[in-house]
Amino acid sequence: MVKKRRKWLLLGISLVLLLLFGLSQFYAYIMKDQWNERSEAKELARTRAGLTEVTKAQKSVWNENEIYWVLTGKNEAGTEIMVWVRFTTEGKPAGGANDLYAEELSKGTPEAKMREIITAQLPGITIKRLLPGVYNGEYAWQLFYKKDGRYYYNFYRFTDGSAIGEGYSLPNR
Repeated sequence: MVKKRRKWLLLGISLVLLLLFGLSQFYAYIMKDQWNERSEAKELARTRAGLTEVTKAQKSVWNENEIYWVLTGKNEAGTEIMVWVRFTTEGKPAGGANDLYAEELSKGTPEAKMREIITAQLPGITIKRLLPGVYNGEYAWQLFYKKDGRYYYNFYRFTDGSAIGEGYSLPNR
């Protein structure tokens, strides 16, 4: 009786471990392209913009012409900078002369300051996501938020935190 119970217990543990291994391999397979893009963006930011330390890497997609990896970190001098690296729809760096842009955070609007501006302009909202990106060719902060049960997108210039356009409301389901 004890031998039979031990046999089933070992079989059950083996199956759970096999399932966990399979799930981890599936996750790695699904995320491989994202990880490769991020690595390529980091390498370009390092070689072309002098980014030596990356504290944040975010992907921003607004339309097929505005796919960017935005990296925040420091250069050799210890100055905080933000680097935008444009990608193609195939997941490759665009590679043009104007497809990488770097700016010191002190010359733009850092995330904490942007959150203050948003809170002052849009009281009572729930910020779902705030990330740097590009909107109509301008380096911007993309705000996704909820207000009164509806979702909205607004864009703000990276340079001074001013609003770009009127924003978008998403249809209710």
